[in-house]
Amino acid sequence: MILHHIVAGMGPAVLLLHSTATDSRQWQAQIEDLGPDFTVVAPDLRGYGRSPLTSEPFSHVDDITRLMDSLSLEDFAIVASSGGGAIALQVASAVPKRVRALVLLCAAAQGVEPTAELRSFGEKENALLESGDVAGATELNVELWVQPQVDEVTRDLFREMQSHAFRVQLAAGDAVQERDVQTDLARITCPVTVVSGACDLSWFHTVADHLAAELPDATRIELTWAGHLPNLERPAETSRLIRDWMRTGRR
Repeated sequence: MILHHIVAGMGPAVLLLHSTATDSRQWQAQIEDLGPDFTVVAPDLRGYGRSPLTSEPFSHVDDITRLMDSLSLEDFAIVASSGGGAIALQVASAVPKRVRALVLLCAAAQGVEPTAELRSFGEKENALLESGDVAGATELNVELWVQPQVDEVTRDLFREMQSHAFRVQLAAGDAVQERDVQTDLARITCPVTVVSGACDLSWFHTVADHLAAELPDATRIELTWAGHLPNLERPAETSRLIRDWMRTGRR
């Protein structure tokens, strides 16, 4: 299966990996803003947006490398958000020669113990989903991940993306067979810009510190104005920063 995706622009390839609460529509502003300088590829990960979940065994790494092969894009940079950041790290670890650079926006990662705050959120979300309250679980995510200053149009888009993902994944149930892919940070030799938001949950700051310490070539940045989804909070500013990091590998 080839992931549903959007391709725009011309130039060096940049893969945009959405968070695990959204889909490729998270990147609407960046697709437009980065197009003049880059070939932008924005897929829906399996089980999100218009990429279905099937009963066949899969890994996100295989899905992404298959997609980039189908587009004849041998090497690429990756910009990834939240849970998409963990997947970006898996890809860069699996095929390090293909990944030119990483920008990780409030990324998740393997091997970092969840905080009590994050565990509590997960328990509440699971309880709501197990009771069939998709709307309640969706609102729980809106309240946690979307900053108050985000406009209502963007807030509604987030709500739509999260609700759709829940419904697709609940419908698939136990038929999903995702293969476990481990990440070896030592294999990731490209420049990595590790970004956190000052208003985000503390766990994501811990993850960012861990990645900055363990990755061979990492730059650690904190955005004083940002929560968990900076590209939805200040789209134009985030696009400018991504373009800068893609060109220089440094801030």
